[in-house]
Amino acid sequence: MPPQAPPPTKANKLYFFYGHRKPSQNRPTVHGGLFSNRQTINPNKPKFSEVQPFNIHKWDPQLVAQSPSLSAPPSKSLSPETSFSISLRLSPISRFIVDAFRKNQNKWGPLVVTELNKLRRVPPNLVAEVLKVQTNPAVASKFFHWAGKQKGYKHNFASYNAFAYCLNRNNQFRAADQLPELMDSQGKPPSEKQFEILIRMHSDANRGLRVYYVYEKMKKFGVKPRVFLYNRIMDALVKTGYLDLALSVYDDFREAGLVEESVTFMILIKGFCKAGRIDEMLEVLGQMRANLCKPDVFAYTAMIRVLIPEGNLDGCLRVWEEMRRDQVEPDVMAYATLITGLCKAGRVEKGYEFFKKMKEKGHLIDRAIYGSLVQSFVADGKVGLACDLLKDLMDSGYRADLGIYNSLIEGLCNVDQVEKAYKLFQITVQEGLEPNFESVKPILVSYAEEKRIEEFCRLLRQMEMLGSQVTDDLSIFFSFLVGNNKGTAIALEVFVDLKLKGYCSVAIYNILMGSLHKIGKVKKALSLFDEMKGSMFEPDSSTYSIVVTCYVDIGEIEEACACYNKIIELSSIPSVAAYIGLTKGLCKIGEIDAAMMLVRDCLANVTSGPMEFKYTLTILHACRSNNAEKVIEVLNEMMHQGCPPDDVIYSAIISGMCKHGSIEEARKVFSSLRERKLLTEANTIVYDEILIEHMKKKTADLVLSGLKFFGLESKLKAKGCKLLSK
Repeated sequence: MPPQAPPPTKANKLYFFYGHRKPSQNRPTVHGGLFSNRQTINPNKPKFSEVQPFNIHKWDPQLVAQSPSLSAPPSKSLSPETSFSISLRLSPISRFIVDAFRKNQNKWGPLVVTELNKLRRVPPNLVAEVLKVQTNPAVASKFFHWAGKQKGYKHNFASYNAFAYCLNRNNQFRAADQLPELMDSQGKPPSEKQFEILIRMHSDANRGLRVYYVYEKMKKFGVKPRVFLYNRIMDALVKTGYLDLALSVYDDFREAGLVEESVTFMILIKGFCKAGRIDEMLEVLGQMRANLCKPDVFAYTAMIRVLIPEGNLDGCLRVWEEMRRDQVEPDVMAYATLITGLCKAGRVEKGYEFFKKMKEKGHLIDRAIYGSLVQSFVADGKVGLACDLLKDLMDSGYRADLGIYNSLIEGLCNVDQVEKAYKLFQITVQEGLEPNFESVKPILVSYAEEKRIEEFCRLLRQMEMLGSQVTDDLSIFFSFLVGNNKGTAIALEVFVDLKLKGYCSVAIYNILMGSLHKIGKVKKALSLFDEMKGSMFEPDSSTYSIVVTCYVDIGEIEEACACYNKIIELSSIPSVAAYIGLTKGLCKIGEIDAAMMLVRDCLANVTSGPMEFKYTLTILHACRSNNAEKVIEVLNEMMHQGCPPDDVIYSAIISGMCKHGSIEEARKVFSSLRERKLLTEANTIVYDEILIEHMKKKTADLVLSGLKFFGLESKLKAKGCKLLSK
């Protein structure tokens, strides 16, 4: 049979297209004209529109980021460099979405929706990719819900999880906890993985109660956790101090028929150790032995580490006995943890016993153990044993660190062995340990007490050669010296000699003046101030603050006010003690208005103002009602807080009642204080006189203000001149 010829091909049909297509959601507007497959009719015809359709494949995020005309101001949360570097890690469409947010300053609106509608479809994987880098929770929520409204779209677990991470990353963890309900309402019941993500977020942030809240929500949704997730929940609750809630979760664990792992037992054991419930801890330890295995040395070391910060050393020793009972051989870490804890708690003898057991067993003893024992023996005054440990340390092949030498130097100085302490200091220099001021401070104190100024200055010069800032170190030295009994007198004697050798500073003057004021030698402190003004050193705000309190103590309020003004001229803030002292001084001389202004100034400039100043403003506000009972309520509250009324409070009552109330209501307040024996009868009379004088002053000020307002001040002056002439 001869082969048949192929069917004839259909000829290309010529067609003409007029106008443009009707646009749809997935197809942008396409403008057209009269076309054919042969030639273009009227080639010189201008284009219908210059607006080009958007093409995602031609979109370049680098061009947008570099072009100032196409890019909008960067968002407040990310700099342009940061947002651009993040966008480079995304897919092209995700970069387009992120750039749409950025161009609109990370604010959701019609412009963002218009940009997103240019895309044909945003699948769940792109939603998750965008949410992973989003820093604005409001925009992330709007975008998440916009994506869910796409036709035929359903969120998957990846998009839900990315949304949860985004909310938690921006501290919107409460909103993230509502995602299981959102998933359930959208036909996607949450699995254990979604709850695990929320629990891990709260656990990492130490939000124990939120972990328990998510766990309760798991039970409502009927999701049963695995052993791993149960352990995670109980561990988070134990770490945040909610042991009882952890035990309730453990009860649910048992009811679910799950079998404990070693991690489960150790979480409960650590929780009981932290709470100091040793007997219950031993019960759980027995269950662990019976049902699973004996704890190893690492588990026992972990128990000791939990007990030591809580100060439960008896519990540590009981755990150690349990370790011996299980025939678990302690390692170096277990010994070091126990010995260090005993030394810090002051039980160095017990720690030394374990140290000797370590040596008997041939363990390699860490230098930190030697340091803890040396420091504890020095604190107990057993410097000989501490020196023996130093010799043992060096015989073992170790090199002592600077902390051990500093402890021994301090101990030797405490037992009047300054020469040996100085030799140890020389050893630290020879070994290149770079001794600091803590190394020489005990020696300097001993030299100062023994008035050995030449050796004192020699040591200072040596520290200068080693690169120390001697002037700053001397400030610390004098602060330490004046803190001891009879240290101020020694400090003054040393200061006189050091001043001649050039070792002096404003800080040292301030320390000495503050110490002299504290022990009541105000005139001596003021003499130092006069000496300082006559020298090359300029007083600073701290100096003037100390001097203010000194002048107030001797009753020279005007001088104190002058020093206060000096502080203001220096653009500084006085100390709280200066504010309190000057305010009380002004109250004593009847300058109540100036005192109230100081109170307001103090509370405006100081972070934590005195309690009496805060109640002063409360009393002034209560006086506006012209009701003595409300003022008395404030006074009762103040005394309940442990702040008894003083001159400032009494002046506040006078000021408030004279400005907003009446003399009668003020007298009721003072009478109440007199009946409760908070005011003596003499002081009541004094404050009543101050009240009357202040009211007269306020009345005169009001009259004068009225005359100035009506322009009658000149007539009053003229009338006064006539009366004087008569």
